[in-house]
Amino acid sequence: MAEKLNKAKELVARSKKILVFTGAGLSTGSGIPDYRGPEGVWLKREPVLYQDFIASTRSKVEYWKYKAETFPAFLAAVPNAAHKAVAALERTGRLLALVTQNIDNLHRSAGTHTDKLIELHGSGLYAECLDCLSWTSMETALSSFKADGAPPQCSCGGWLKPAVVMFGEPLERESLVKAFKAAEDCDLVISAGSSLAVEPAASVPLSAKAGGKPYIIVNLGPTAHDKAADLVLEGDACEILPDLLS
Repeated sequence: MAEKLNKAKELVARSKKILVFTGAGLSTGSGIPDYRGPEGVWLKREPVLYQDFIASTRSKVEYWKYKAETFPAFLAAVPNAAHKAVAALERTGRLLALVTQNIDNLHRSAGTHTDKLIELHGSGLYAECLDCLSWTSMETALSSFKADGAPPQCSCGGWLKPAVVMFGEPLERESLVKAFKAAEDCDLVISAGSSLAVEPAASVPLSAKAGGKPYIIVNLGPTAHDKAADLVLEGDACEILPDLLS
């Protein structure tokens, strides 16, 4: 492991346009569970599909119940050493972009600038109106839901939906285009805290590798890209990433 880490640090040291790709494993150290992991909620609870949410009041209620149960963990979470390490890398001028699957806002809280941040799966801190597309704070939406148990609505009368990408919902095209452009322009890609099993997000670091860029993976457990990577550092991203990026 020490030899691999030293080789990875050499790659980081000579790179000037680094693309960092992050997943749920980066935020578990902040108290946010990996909902897709081996002990994740989606193994114990059937997820609400986007098309069902749109079509059914019952599905809307079920999804808002889930949000009400999980939101306190988001409010309590603070950035950990891994989030701070990526923000510190940006301050050196060598972070080209940070592409994240996470919806917890912790990269922003750690200091990553919005110009560098691409949140592929949206933000769990807001709700969006399905009609007028305006955003409402999640606290406001959940307060409405808890008050009467009915799906919250926008002031325009439209239904509110958490501003995240649900199962069965396509990713925002603009964010994907930005992510793949960063993969094209970088000179090193680092994936941290992701099993790299969820598409199309996982194709972002893989496309950088396909373009001839060195690829480092940091993750606790195997990933779908281990055979494609130049270096795989197995362990907690919260412990490894600060050392790797220092």
